[in-house]
Amino acid sequence: MKRALILFAAALLAVMLLLIGYLGGRHRSPPSPTSTATFAPEAGGKKVLYWYDTMVPQQHFDKPGLSPMGMQLVPKYADQGAAKDVVRIDPATVQNLGVRTAPVERRVLASAIRVPGTITWDLRQATTVSARTDAVVSKLDVRAPYTVVKAGEPLAELLAPQWSSALAEYAALQHVQSADAKDLRAASRERLQVLGLTPADIQSSRHGAGVAITLHAPQAGVVTTLDVREGQRVNAGQTLMTVNGLSTVWIEAALPQAAVGTVRSGTPVVVTVDALPGRSFHGTVETLLPDVDAMTRTQRARIVLDNPDGALSPGMFATVQLSPAPGEAVPVVPDDALIATGSQARVIVAEGDGHFRAVSVRIGRAAGGNTEILDGLTGGEKVVVSGQFLIDSEASLSGALERLNDTTAKPAPAASAPMPGMPMGGKP
Repeated sequence: MKRALILFAAALLAVMLLLIGYLGGRHRSPPSPTSTATFAPEAGGKKVLYWYDTMVPQQHFDKPGLSPMGMQLVPKYADQGAAKDVVRIDPATVQNLGVRTAPVERRVLASAIRVPGTITWDLRQATTVSARTDAVVSKLDVRAPYTVVKAGEPLAELLAPQWSSALAEYAALQHVQSADAKDLRAASRERLQVLGLTPADIQSSRHGAGVAITLHAPQAGVVTTLDVREGQRVNAGQTLMTVNGLSTVWIEAALPQAAVGTVRSGTPVVVTVDALPGRSFHGTVETLLPDVDAMTRTQRARIVLDNPDGALSPGMFATVQLSPAPGEAVPVVPDDALIATGSQARVIVAEGDGHFRAVSVRIGRAAGGNTEILDGLTGGEKVVVSGQFLIDSEASLSGALERLNDTTAKPAPAASAPMPGMPMGGKP
């Protein structure tokens, strides 16, 4: 009886050991893809390196199933990485996700550029009226800034003791006959001119006008600054006022960096202002100013416009349309095709049959929803303009966009949920 119990216990132990071994074999994971690749019968016997979730392509799995995010895992075949920078996506998937392409055309972008501008004074027409000697402002004919004056119109009247002695000296030498005395008279007149007296001032003083000298407007324009008041004492060289002409004005247009290379001296422009609807003013670019605005990163172009009727006033906002000379035809792509990577721009070229390739490009001007490609494309290619996220995630696996891909990481175990018709253990 005792012997029978021992035999029964031994047989039961052997059955339990066999059962444990069988279950352990069923749940054993398949070999790592880094050592032995598997084959997918449904893919025509292609070698499968690993499975992955298209939303998290850097995470690899050693068998099919569902990802931790609940997405169906997709196989990665060995022949997909054969060509550098080329990835392949199932054409049916491309169609379902609405991936659209557009051809790369060779043409010249619309050359007209519209930028904002501001009307300013033409500083070449600015004239400073100053005191040539110590004097007192006895009278001001212009008593407020921005007063419009005509050429020769009285501006102010000055009293200067130094003028009195110089005029008396010149008057005493009027009737001399000797050569030396005539030389003294000529020197005396030059001294009066240095002191700021015009021939009209000298003539008026000879007729009893005294030493009060009237300063006249050197040109027609606007008194932009008035720095003195009536009764004020002024020193030699002190600025009294500034007169600025309005026959021409400057337009300072803010050019973006992409447009600076196409604009040069002589480029024709058309200027419009909201204050004068229906009118346009034609001119040319005089020069590009050598400084760049630190806030807007724009460079100013100076434009000179004729303003015979004074309709354009400094301070007005204007719209400037520049017409650079047309350049050569270059490859052009839609703006939506560009992928900004921080240091450079890229596009994804569709090569047919679900194959895509990422290409680095050097971009130029942009206009009308299109961008020039200066390097990287030749024209005639097809670029992806929508649905790049799928291709971008797939390309990250093969390094097409130069992203870090941890190929040495061990495959993660698949989620517990199996594919339809697949046992829990992953074996058929």
